[in-house]
Amino acid sequence: MEVAATTKSVNSPNRQYTLERTRNIGIAAHIDAGKTTTTERILFYTGLIHKIGDVDDGNTVTDWMEQERERGITITSAAVTCYWTQKPEEGLYKTFSGLANRINIIDTPGHVDFTAEVERSMRVLDGAVAVFCAVAGVQPQSETVWRQATKYNVPRIAFINKMDRTGANFDNALNDLRKKLGAYAFPIFLPIGAAEEFSGVVDIVNQKVIVWGPGDVSNEGLKYEISEIPAELKEKAKTALADLIDAVSNKDDVVAEMILEEKPIDIVTLKAAIRRLTCKIEFIPVLCGSAFKKKGVQVLVDAVIDYLPSPLDIPAAQGHEPGADTKVEVPSDDNQKFCSLAFKLWTDPFVGKLVFFRVYSGKLKKGDTIYNPRTRRRERVSRVLIIQGSERKDVETTYAGDIAALVGLRNITTGDTLCDEDFDVMLEPPTFPEPVISMAIEPKTKGDREKMSEGLQRLAEEDPTFRCFTNEDTGQLIIAGMGELHLEIIRDRLFREFSVQANAGAPQIAYRETITAEAEGEGKFIRQSGGRGQYGHACVTVEPNEKGKGVEVKNAIVGGAIPKEYVPAVIDGIEEAIKGGVYAGYQMIDIKVSVVDGSFHEVDSNELAFKMAGIFALKDAVRKASPILLEPIMKVEVTTPDEYQGDLMGDLNRRRGKIQGMESKNGQTIINSEVPLAEMFGYATACRSLSKGRASYSMEPKTFEQVPNGVLNTILDLAKSKPAART
Repeated sequence: MEVAATTKSVNSPNRQYTLERTRNIGIAAHIDAGKTTTTERILFYTGLIHKIGDVDDGNTVTDWMEQERERGITITSAAVTCYWTQKPEEGLYKTFSGLANRINIIDTPGHVDFTAEVERSMRVLDGAVAVFCAVAGVQPQSETVWRQATKYNVPRIAFINKMDRTGANFDNALNDLRKKLGAYAFPIFLPIGAAEEFSGVVDIVNQKVIVWGPGDVSNEGLKYEISEIPAELKEKAKTALADLIDAVSNKDDVVAEMILEEKPIDIVTLKAAIRRLTCKIEFIPVLCGSAFKKKGVQVLVDAVIDYLPSPLDIPAAQGHEPGADTKVEVPSDDNQKFCSLAFKLWTDPFVGKLVFFRVYSGKLKKGDTIYNPRTRRRERVSRVLIIQGSERKDVETTYAGDIAALVGLRNITTGDTLCDEDFDVMLEPPTFPEPVISMAIEPKTKGDREKMSEGLQRLAEEDPTFRCFTNEDTGQLIIAGMGELHLEIIRDRLFREFSVQANAGAPQIAYRETITAEAEGEGKFIRQSGGRGQYGHACVTVEPNEKGKGVEVKNAIVGGAIPKEYVPAVIDGIEEAIKGGVYAGYQMIDIKVSVVDGSFHEVDSNELAFKMAGIFALKDAVRKASPILLEPIMKVEVTTPDEYQGDLMGDLNRRRGKIQGMESKNGQTIINSEVPLAEMFGYATACRSLSKGRASYSMEPKTFEQVPNGVLNTILDLAKSKPAART
């Protein structure tokens, strides 16, 4: 339902598309579910492009990087803006009919190595279209992006794609949504036929059928006809409508009250209720179609307008005052002070550093001055751009709800708030997982050294899950990321974008350390070499933290055993020791540390001495606290024809894998397992050879588990001989 006008307009009189008619959505799914194809079809039907690109042909709008087009995968999230006017004469959706709507779309990667792109996109989106394969249903990365959407409270609709594929089963995919994701999901469209016989959909809400006619699949939009439901489908459509109304009434008071009063539920009332519940993340409308065959795309865009929220339909963004816990509300209103979040940095070969940002309140014009609360610096805005894949379009002004890019900002990182100086607020930045794999890298020639350093620095600015640092023991440069493919793409970008030839060592695992018992430790740093000496003394206690809770360091000193000005130095030392590790030189996780006692010297004490005391105290305590080494465990899903199931299970067992379960679908066996990352190197080749190229797999980080004793000594010896492996 069109949002009612408020007493004070939140829209600037100069903006072309009001906040009510603005949608910020993401397209997210497991790899190969059809996200980019769906996006490309949406852009075609909304008139942004006039020739449809295809992932296999490497000419899509949102997959514009060379590596994306060569590999047929999405690597970086791409923003694009399109416009959609619903046609009132079609009678499909009466809510916003005849009004032009602006849709900002972010197409996100499906590969787990690029999960940071999904994470930061979800942080700034108002809604999402989750795409699922009608054959495979809910796959591992589908669960990951679903969790990310839940984490950032993003309302979503589900699009069951690939209904034209052999083995497509709408009901199975719907059951997967409910069982695996716990989604309160109900169809608003039902497929007519499946696989080669998929020809159209039943519109449950309007009780109509939509059938697509023939057309040139390569570059011509298919025409569709809306008609009455044929006799053979009438009973099924009525039952689906009754189920839909019943599901909505369980959650929506308006519809529940009408049912109790035995009033008929009209289309507008039902749609308004579905919209309310979807915006509150209490209901998932489910659609279906075939993006590749262009079937179901128009109604998907209609559903985005009708059911996904505008910036006004979701709670106002919350921030806090810098250095304080005071909450600050940032309303979606053009007339308020400017506030936005920088969610992505990208180096463009033509215009330099691009800063992608989402405007939450106010407006920003070219020439305005913006303020960064983190750095306490002001900068003048020289250019504001709207991004259309690889193309850039200059604009004069951006308004609340817009997603755009700035050029030329300095000293900025992903997650920074950009706002008016008199509106001192910091929005919550997105959070990112830690790297799980690393390798040593070095330039092939001395001339490449400086270029490589600059290239790695820029790539690290762009990607929060990519790290580069120098190993102090060996002087080697180490790069760390989310997987082999991630680091391979980094090396490829170094070569293509920065003309750097580099050699890389074998990938190394980012092991972690933790403790299993409580202990106390003492550290003293005393130096006396004539004149003024150095004296620092600290005592700490350590104990295991809950799994996944991370590191907690607190000051528990009573009575001033260590002067207040030296306590931060002790904590710095503890944190440095935690990063460097104690047991085998790997970073520590899930540990609580308390600084409980110490002593000082009136003359000789200084910050450096207490920092060293903190390092020594932490190491002393950890050695007494039964430390253990942890390794990353991956959730691995293998899909294989039934005849290769035994060979692949045997191979997973040899890799120290634990089989968690199996299920059969259409002559295929899906093996779910948990396998140490250390055993997964080269698995792609093994999987192909064992199945004659017919099996596929996907994996994502699951947890950290203790390294078995049989493997531990090998890792400890390797860590001592190759300190560059430590991260």
